[in-house]
Amino acid sequence: MARPVDEAAGARETVGSVLRACQLLGHFGTDRPVITLAELTALSGLNKPTVHRLMTTFVEAGWVHRDHAGAYRVRMPLFAIGAAALAEFDLRAEARPVLEELAARFGDTAFLMVPADAGAVCIDRVEGGKPLVVAGIGIGSVLPYNAAAAPVAIAAFDPEIRARVLAEPLPAFTDHTHIDPAEFAAYLDQVRAEGVAVSRDDYLGGVSAVAAPILGRAGTLVATLSLGGRSEDFAGAEGEARSAAVRDAAARLGVTVAAAQM
Repeated sequence: MARPVDEAAGARETVGSVLRACQLLGHFGTDRPVITLAELTALSGLNKPTVHRLMTTFVEAGWVHRDHAGAYRVRMPLFAIGAAALAEFDLRAEARPVLEELAARFGDTAFLMVPADAGAVCIDRVEGGKPLVVAGIGIGSVLPYNAAAAPVAIAAFDPEIRARVLAEPLPAFTDHTHIDPAEFAAYLDQVRAEGVAVSRDDYLGGVSAVAAPILGRAGTLVATLSLGGRSEDFAGAEGEARSAAVRDAAARLGVTVAAAQM
């Protein structure tokens, strides 16, 4: 007797297979255009038969080419799909899921900021479970370049802004604000070397933040991604986890931005 079909279970399995297949494609990039079956198996953590089955499906669909040595390379249909997405590229729309993910993971408020003559402009924000300490920074707020993590990251990665900021008096907002030009220049060098800016009580008392640059083609600064919240949550291992997460998320967005600028 045939077993009845569990439609819900079938739907879950179908979605799971698609997700695994998409994750396999995510391992391809400009730094890794050709990948072998063994490499895909190691990178994905899936078993070899599953990887082979999914990639064979892509080959039959014409999305992936497999050469005589058994290595895979994406084909033009995938580039066409990517080009269609990039034609309508919107930084806020692209960054929104990343902001939501960071806010949900850490409970802090996630920000997307861009450079302007007057300062760093907040163009989007997503509140986590502890939003009150940064309630004064909303969409449209303009922050000075010598305080808070996101503006400092912009100054560190935009040479023109850096030169302009260091040539002008640096205003103080708290006792922890960078106001000495030489000390601030040294800190900007450190931020650029480490890829992340960390602020503690330098703009709002009791508030700390971490920020990383979103870089486009040729390493040009486009925006910053940041998390802000209670200072006690940004110390030690918790602070390091936030820094790593923001830096990695900004780097992923940077790949998309750079592709959109080609």
